[in-house]
Amino acid sequence: MDSINRRSVLLAGLGAVGAGALTVCGSGSSAEGDTLAGPSGSAVAAPEKKRPRTGQQQQLTLAAVPTIIDLGDGVTPETWAFDGRPLGKEVRLSVGDTLVAELSNQLPAGTTTSVHCHGIALRNDMDGAPPVTQSPVRTGESFTYRVVADTPGTYFLHPHVGVQLDRGLYAPLIVEDPDEALGYDEEWVVLLDDWLDGVTGTPDEVFAELRHGMGGMGMGGTETGGSAPSSSGTRSHDMGDMGGMGMGGGSAPPSASASSAGSMPTKFMLMGATSDLLGGDAGDVKYPYHLINGRVATDPDVYTSRPGKKVRLRIINAGSDTAYRVALGGHRLTITHTDGFPVEQQEVDALLIGMGERYDVLVTLGDGVFPLVALAEGKDANGLALVRTGAGGKPSASVRPTELDGMIMTASELRAVDDVRLKAAGTDVTHRIRFTGNMTEYNWAINGMPFDMNDPGAHPIVVHEGQRVRLDFINGTDMWHPVHLHGHTYQIGDSGPRKDTAIVLPRHKVSVFLDADNPGQWMLHCHNAYHGEAGMMANLAYQA
Repeated sequence: MDSINRRSVLLAGLGAVGAGALTVCGSGSSAEGDTLAGPSGSAVAAPEKKRPRTGQQQQLTLAAVPTIIDLGDGVTPETWAFDGRPLGKEVRLSVGDTLVAELSNQLPAGTTTSVHCHGIALRNDMDGAPPVTQSPVRTGESFTYRVVADTPGTYFLHPHVGVQLDRGLYAPLIVEDPDEALGYDEEWVVLLDDWLDGVTGTPDEVFAELRHGMGGMGMGGTETGGSAPSSSGTRSHDMGDMGGMGMGGGSAPPSASASSAGSMPTKFMLMGATSDLLGGDAGDVKYPYHLINGRVATDPDVYTSRPGKKVRLRIINAGSDTAYRVALGGHRLTITHTDGFPVEQQEVDALLIGMGERYDVLVTLGDGVFPLVALAEGKDANGLALVRTGAGGKPSASVRPTELDGMIMTASELRAVDDVRLKAAGTDVTHRIRFTGNMTEYNWAINGMPFDMNDPGAHPIVVHEGQRVRLDFINGTDMWHPVHLHGHTYQIGDSGPRKDTAIVLPRHKVSVFLDADNPGQWMLHCHNAYHGEAGMMANLAYQA
């Protein structure tokens, strides 16, 4: 499996498509006027009745409040968070338990919010995705979510309103399996996040700047093959042109350059962040900190254990704009699960995890002090935590273990274990889902149409209960997108892993399969918080 440089190329298995293929129109699309299943009712309730239940309930109060949090090393920003829950503190229950979570909105007047249980195949009216499945929870009001956790795995909670994901309103959600067959001694939840709220600005200020796009910077571009034209055109920036601007990874452009191009603000926009693993442009946003379990790299979280212990790491990327390359210095990682589902185990040096993805890995600990590094892919920055099993000094905050440049396997190269692989079946319907837009105009969309929050039933991707559905994710843009589907898991290809979030590289196609077994209306979107808010969302809806 090793190559000359012991790195597995990310492009392998993703299925490159040429520009000509990106112009194919969608198939399986339903005509306008279909009657869609609502988020409640007997059809939605039927799958819920079949879920295994223990009869146990876990009560949880999530009070969304403005607060000051401690990220370590004197960094104490004002943000929004769940009162009394430090970043990284997990919610934990067993398969069949019911999570009863009361969201109390104590945010500033006029601020609505919600809670989405990311990755859980729950009933539609508990999905927390306004305005599709519920009205947003207003200031001073509350909403109680009842979620039956029928599948073990690593998940997380986060809001689904605006760009609130880029604040502190999130928590790991761990569903334990009482019949767990995986052997290990200990467990460590590793929560990754990119952070700027209360330090350099707010997520809303970031989004306002990004919406200006890069058009004012005089960037050259190429047509986005297959993109439907918008009112402002469909030109995208060319990464080769960016190289001539002399902007290193992660550095802000010189103010003179910005002013000479016009009034384009560049406080938050990251220029020149590129990654071979991600196929080019790595991200949009400049973050001052990258966190592991709510701690900055200069004051890291420390996991204490003993040599020889086998530890299960549950790694969650709760970030909004950053993929992380994760490695534990002096160790190799054995991938056992992705997005909650088991895979045929693979040993790697490092893994790449996009926003919304989760990976479980096993590692047998050595003797000493070891850096767990989350390298912000293409952004020349990192998060850091420490594993301490013996004597040793603290590594520098910018440490780069050699494993980061070793062998990296990606989801497209993993295989689902037999027990969770979809049963062989013919495809009933195929939908081609084209991701369109560019940084020049910041006009991200699906099939050329930005999602309309005022008309969430417009342009649905229609499926029927009982169908085997194929979704062709076709990325016609010059940037990668982590694509998340609510309420379901899909299988990558014929035998790939079961996932709910998958990386789709620029100018590439990923084909996934799912069984339409959970009626309702479900969001399909890019899990880059800013792309999604700009319009890269769609409604996968069951016909009533």
